[in-house]
Amino acid sequence: MNATALGLLTGLALGLAAAFGGFGAFALVLLLGGLGLLVGRVLDGKVDLVRYLGRDR
Repeated sequence: MNATALGLLTGLALGLAAAFGGFGAFALVLLLGGLGLLVGRVLDGKVDLVRYLGRDR
């Protein structure tokens, strides 16, 4: 399992553990799933945050 999939699953699991039921829970799970996906993509090297932060190495 690559880091992208692991990050997505972790974000979804944390979202489900934090809140269960209703539209608020759905929005929280969606937000945490997206955040987990982003972290996983960064760890896989598919997203370069340096470009978005405006810093050059």
